[in-house]
Amino acid sequence: MASQQQQVLAAAPAGQLNVALQNKSSSSQVYAYITGLDLNNGNRPIFVQADGKTIYAPTSPSGTGAKLAVNVAISLGAPGNTVNVVIPKIAGGRIWFSVDAPLTFLLNPGPAIVEPSVTNPSDPNVNINWTFAEFTYNDAQLFANISYVDFVSVPIGISLTNTAGQTQSVPGMPASGFNTVVNELRAQAKRDGRPWDQLIYSYNGKPLRALSPNNLLVGNASAWDGYWDPYVQQVWSRFTNEDIIINTQAAAGNLRGRVSNGQLTLPEAGSFSAPSARDIFSCSTGPFATGSNQARNAVIPRLAAAFNRSTLLLADQFPNGTNPNQYYQNAITNHYSRIVHAVQKDGRGYAFPYDDVVPDGGQDVAGTIFDGSPSLFTLSVGGN
Repeated sequence: MASQQQQVLAAAPAGQLNVALQNKSSSSQVYAYITGLDLNNGNRPIFVQADGKTIYAPTSPSGTGAKLAVNVAISLGAPGNTVNVVIPKIAGGRIWFSVDAPLTFLLNPGPAIVEPSVTNPSDPNVNINWTFAEFTYNDAQLFANISYVDFVSVPIGISLTNTAGQTQSVPGMPASGFNTVVNELRAQAKRDGRPWDQLIYSYNGKPLRALSPNNLLVGNASAWDGYWDPYVQQVWSRFTNEDIIINTQAAAGNLRGRVSNGQLTLPEAGSFSAPSARDIFSCSTGPFATGSNQARNAVIPRLAAAFNRSTLLLADQFPNGTNPNQYYQNAITNHYSRIVHAVQKDGRGYAFPYDDVVPDGGQDVAGTIFDGSPSLFTLSVGGN
């Protein structure tokens, strides 16, 4: 589909990129929104307006929660329809989709865009079915991925065709994918008695989205207390008596260490205390809080990924000692990530913050696409 569209679309204006938005849902009320920072205008927050080409750079409002001055909802029309838009060079970009109702974006002084939230119960969008893909389009490349780091809901697929006509794609979930996620989370809760079913957010009795384990902590700080403790204790016990090797895949190379006095010490990366459930699911607190030490900052993603994938009892080298077929096999693991990956058509999707950690020469599992000569970026919503 992407290559066919490339043949019929006119070339985008200089410095801009053609984007095709496809309605592959069963709804005629599907809306897209494009946000990000304008790289050619001092990194100002911008929207693409409803016409799919005009840029709206809002001014700073006098107070919080101000309404937008223009319509930024791009209607995708009937099922099967494609809407073609163009975007400028954007950093921190998101393409949002909502089904059956439009989204509400607001402004705070700055200006700063108030984006939809899945953890704020008073957010005007909390009972709307929506999702997003992430991208950056700069002078070097277009880089994009489907993100499930915060939650999973409406299926999205993405593809990227370059100027040579080559296409790479991440198909995402089938239309039935979200229902499978819901059923599997409920089943996992019955298996281990943990609150996997509490990740499911329902409206009017119908499941609307499934939050990540980290986002469940926003409303229930003790939800995962002690969950990872038995596994962490096994890992710490193991590497008290034998070496662990973390390949930083950076200048620090391989770092070899052991656990002593409750601390995992890895030469120039320093010491790591035993992580809690919050630390593991967030990948950013406790021992996984990044700092100024480059070696430590390279270890953190690889160690956090090995915990979320529960591979630390399977090898002594990480990430190079294991492959995706071995991820999530322990009874104590990130079952949200396991389920999200299992339901993707090709197994790829960004399910926790360091899901892009890959063994040397290994295949991407995070569902990223990128190219230095992009011609057409295609996103589909609905999974049909």
